[in-house]
Amino acid sequence: MDKIEKLLRKISGEDRAGLKAVINLLIKKQWATLNIKKLQGGNFYRARKGEFRIIFTFDKGKETIIFAIKTRDEKTYKF
Repeated sequence: MDKIEKLLRKISGEDRAGLKAVINLLIKKQWATLNIKKLQGGNFYRARKGEFRIIFTFDKGKETIIFAIKTRDEKTYKF
C-alpha cells in the first residue's frame, strides 16, 4: 500500500471526500476553483484543501501526476 492510499484510509470521511473531489478536478484540469501555486525550484505545483497539500506535476502537459498528499508542516515540500 502506498503512502497516499494509507493517508486516505486514516482520515475522516469528510476530509477524504474533499481530497477526492480536488484530485478529480486536477485530473480533469478544471483548476478555476482550486487554490494552486507553483513551487520553487522545479516543475511542481501544490493544491490546497484545508490542512492538506496535494503535490503534483504534469507529464508533458497531458497527464496530472500526483506525487504526495500531506498535512502542512515544515517537511511538506521536501520530497
